[in-house]
Amino acid sequence: MNSKITIIGSGISSLAASSLLAKEGFDVTILEKNETIGGRARQFSTDGFVFDMGPSWYWMPDVFERYYNLFGYKTSDFYELKRLDPSYRVYWNDNSYTNVPATIEAMEAWFEELEPGSSVQLTKFLKEAKYKYEVGMQELVFKPSRSLLEFADMRILTGLFNMHLLSSFTGYIRKYFKHPKILSLLEFPILFLGAMPSETPALYSLMNYADISLGTWYPMGGMHKFIEAFEKIALEQGVKFKTNTEVTGFEYDNKKITRVQTNQGDFETDIVVSGADYQHTENKLLKEKSNYSDAYWDKRTMAPSCLLFYIGLNKRVENLEHHNLFFDEDFTKHAEEIYKDPKWPTSPLFYLSVPSLTDKSVAPEGHENLFLLIPIAPDLEDKEEIREKYFDLLLDRIEKKTGNIIRDNIVYKRSFSIKDFKTDYNAFKGNAYGLANTLKQTAILKPSLKNKKLTNLYYTGQLTVPGPGVPPSIISGEVVAKEIIREHSI
Repeated sequence: MNSKITIIGSGISSLAASSLLAKEGFDVTILEKNETIGGRARQFSTDGFVFDMGPSWYWMPDVFERYYNLFGYKTSDFYELKRLDPSYRVYWNDNSYTNVPATIEAMEAWFEELEPGSSVQLTKFLKEAKYKYEVGMQELVFKPSRSLLEFADMRILTGLFNMHLLSSFTGYIRKYFKHPKILSLLEFPILFLGAMPSETPALYSLMNYADISLGTWYPMGGMHKFIEAFEKIALEQGVKFKTNTEVTGFEYDNKKITRVQTNQGDFETDIVVSGADYQHTENKLLKEKSNYSDAYWDKRTMAPSCLLFYIGLNKRVENLEHHNLFFDEDFTKHAEEIYKDPKWPTSPLFYLSVPSLTDKSVAPEGHENLFLLIPIAPDLEDKEEIREKYFDLLLDRIEKKTGNIIRDNIVYKRSFSIKDFKTDYNAFKGNAYGLANTLKQTAILKPSLKNKKLTNLYYTGQLTVPGPGVPPSIISGEVVAKEIIREHSI
């Protein structure tokens, strides 16, 4: 009889792991506490609107393509992938905006217009960023990070030396550029990594390569299309899904989990993979058999949470792009109110997505689908009146900057923030993006992908290697699957 593997949670890392394990002959079942699968990448529909609940940026298309290829598919077998041009729009504090171009040539021209000589510097900067991306994505992120010996290969050691791990991102980019708009554009992806740019390793300029060189894409039909693709692959491999099934505990035999306890009854198992929140699994389900103490988790530096709004309008909008970044307030102050002095932000930067400008299927005819996001510190007080205060603040700035009348045309509205991340995903401190990508929380310094007290419990997802984000989570599922196959081959 094939070994039974029970996977907790149906986020992208769980889905990625499930198909690879089932392909190797394991009997795989996914248990999902919510009604629908996908974790933070769930989707919901109402009144003709289709809302992606979490991820809205499709970056690193090569990671998706590589995974599909493992099963004989390509991306186009599942959905049409459209490259956005402009990639996104940025509103600045001088009442201007920039449509960030999709082509390198147009980007170089814009840089040169802002700062003479910077187009040459951009070429040098992207060459180094490309090296970091290729070494990082081909070598480092596929390491299970259970031992330093994994990094003893000379090619990897050389790569680490050239990755600028000990240089700060802030200092590194200022060796190339001086104009504040260029610096803000390059620091934008760092805001979600979990630390001030001044405390984030320059390694993460690889994100700029992903942004500028690889481009910003959109799967027609919505971001949930990649969840549907992963589900299709999983079902074809024989993976079974149990939704509305919340794991409540485990039964043990010595150093092994033998049964997974749920609100729908118990499941016998040989191996368990937790794609649920790592801290929740440890401290609520495992307790004395956990890897780490409460004190350990309290000392972790978390990436941000966020305040989200899903809005349906009964009219079309103007003067907006698919992705819009409102950098019309002080970047450093907002970052400090996330990372240094956690509080609800005084004057937040925020993000507005209008996917219906690209994809008519996500809103009724003549209507518009809006997704708003403010990055915030985790574990803040989350009350309805606070959410409403910030909703009004966002609408004031959108209407002022773009000339669109939003308030009078809202026909659907839903908010989602810290309390919901805790309720829906058991997210530690209501985080949205996992652990911060600081040097002290990288590779072997992240929470281990295997339990140290149990021989058959593994972890996957954004709180273990390689880290948060959809592409890293896909890789996380592959890494843990390979470890299980190596240690429990059948």
